[in-house]
Amino acid sequence: MNYSQDLVDELNALLRYDLTTLQQGVKVHKTADANVIATVGRLYDKGLITEVDGGYLTDLGREVAEHASMALTILTSAVAA
Repeated sequence: MNYSQDLVDELNALLRYDLTTLQQGVKVHKTADANVIATVGRLYDKGLITEVDGGYLTDLGREVAEHASMALTILTSAVAA
């Protein structure tokens, strides 16, 4: 199974959350791009964020965001020779 564009969009959305604090969320306005609104809606449906328009990460969402961040760091790091 490969990553679909929807999954890539969801991972990118999760990377927007500041993982150094629990007190900062994300707000997606109703005038945002339709793809962004749909992406955030899917994250909400999956129980990863607290509000359909963003909000805060749930415990599961935080765990997924941490893994996404770690994977991005690893995959974009220079390879040691």
